[in-house]
Amino acid sequence: MRRLFSASEEEIISGKTTDIYFERTYKVLNSIGALNTPVVGEIFPRKSGYLGGVKEVLNLLEGKKVRIYSIEEGEYIEEKEVIMRIEGPYGEFGIYETAILGILASSTGWVTAARECKEASNGKPVLSFGARHVHPAVASVMDRSAIIGGVDGVSSILGAELVGIIPSGTMPHSLILIIGDTVEAARAFHKVHPEIPLVVLVDTFKDEAEEAIRVAREFGKSLYGVRLDTPGERGGVTPELVREVRLRLNQEGFDYVKIFVSGGLNPTRIKVLSEAGADVFGVGSYISGASPIDMTLDLKVVKGKPLAKRGRIPGITQNPRLKLVYDNLVPEAGVEPA
Repeated sequence: MRRLFSASEEEIISGKTTDIYFERTYKVLNSIGALNTPVVGEIFPRKSGYLGGVKEVLNLLEGKKVRIYSIEEGEYIEEKEVIMRIEGPYGEFGIYETAILGILASSTGWVTAARECKEASNGKPVLSFGARHVHPAVASVMDRSAIIGGVDGVSSILGAELVGIIPSGTMPHSLILIIGDTVEAARAFHKVHPEIPLVVLVDTFKDEAEEAIRVAREFGKSLYGVRLDTPGERGGVTPELVREVRLRLNQEGFDYVKIFVSGGLNPTRIKVLSEAGADVFGVGSYISGASPIDMTLDLKVVKGKPLAKRGRIPGITQNPRLKLVYDNLVPEAGVEPA
């Protein structure tokens, strides 16, 4: 019995996640000996953003007899700009059109949202805390995209592994609730994880400013930061709250303690909270819930001749930003370099 409904790598590579009409097209073309017709396909976005997913597309097509040109991951892309070109026999890549477009669309949406958050922070650290808001099968993809977009850390273990960094995170409310006291929970956490900069949640039981002072007095220079994650039922994390905590800490000589904020953050709130004194931002659903940036793949050359559906201009679209990123095209494929 299948326990999880997400596709495995093997199922994606075998074409099982494709739209059915591509599989049916393969059978038709194969029946008339035309499956390996040489073609050139171009991909463009429906709106501007920052490109993601290129590396995964290359991994998907590894070993295929195709040539691929692409804009680099993380680069700004314009609406309807050709961001990738694939050349080769149709049978080498056509079955993957659904997967290719899905990879690029979702990843580009996440990269773009992450970039917006980072730009709003004015250089201060931004962490991706969105893994809990997406299906676990794509949480690591989302976190990798967030790194491409410019964030400074991610919370998921696999997402961090993919980019070669240590995962970021403080402590959950559950730890403090189970132990029953913020300071006691922080002491237990610090004893087990002395190598991790100590950042303590201060909104679980008491007033955030008072709890921040209590924690700071207990740990002194061992305290790296306090985290505000006040729920909406209590008004959320406001600029006024951040200012109060900052001023109270400063008055007691704890000006070195960083203020982490999380909970419903977006670029607008990041900017406001940063101006109020927040130092680090944990962003969840704004990145994880970003709308995919729709991608379209058009065949523009068939059998060496410019050809396209109505509404599209036949022939290769020149874009000097495209760079050759993969070339396994054999001479007998019948496709000349663009």
